[in-house]
Amino acid sequence: MGNAYEQAPAIPEPGFGAKIAVFLVVAFVAAGALGAAQAGTPIPAEVLQLTQFGPALAVAVLALLWPRATRELLAGTLSASERPRHRGVLLLVTAPLIIALCVPAYAVLTGDVRFTGPGSPGRPFAVIVVAQFVGACGEEIGWRCLLRPLLRTRCGPLASSFAVGLLWGAWHVPVFAQVPAYAAAFLLVTVSLSVVLGSALERMGGGSRLLFAGGFHMLINLGLLLFMDEESGAVLPMALFALACLAAAATWALGAERPTGPAR
Repeated sequence: MGNAYEQAPAIPEPGFGAKIAVFLVVAFVAAGALGAAQAGTPIPAEVLQLTQFGPALAVAVLALLWPRATRELLAGTLSASERPRHRGVLLLVTAPLIIALCVPAYAVLTGDVRFTGPGSPGRPFAVIVVAQFVGACGEEIGWRCLLRPLLRTRCGPLASSFAVGLLWGAWHVPVFAQVPAYAAAFLLVTVSLSVVLGSALERMGGGSRLLFAGGFHMLINLGLLLFMDEESGAVLPMALFALACLAAAATWALGAERPTGPAR
């Protein structure tokens, strides 16, 4: 008996290539412009990065050019009831588990138990949490709520998640100014997290998809902010984070491939 993915074949999306091209061009250009503009604002990067709204602006442009298709992609072709919402809860639980995998390994290898207290960034932690969630949703409405469903009209769940992960990683352009090992580990992170998100959100309705994807993304960012220094350019913390993400991706991908119907 086949799995759930085989029971829901992809439906080709008209104007597929044009939509992909417009989305990527706007997402990249808007992110660069917003990143440059942030220096002229009082918003600290650890609270909110304006670049995160590049994908949201790309969605807005697609909504102007292809309003009906964009609406359908954001809404999802299947209702949330067809995929139990407990998968969304499991997705949120996965985020702290990923952090819990890499933080002890980092402490053992370096002898440094790194922890940045919630008050250390200089802003109320509640403000940081809300801002991180808003920024995460700014990204996820593009990557997971529009681009992946668009790719799903042409390819399967794992391939679409893998492709979005690569594009999402490439979108973080400054990462490639680091040493190759760091950049490679970062790409492994984005691909792995994309597989986790894709496996959890498959067949989920649009509203739930954005909330769960944004929540997961926020929890990952907060965990890194509090416990890791992977943004320093050091390879070890990024590599450990990548391995933890890979383990989570393998677990979710294997779980997604299990048959959903009764054994025959």
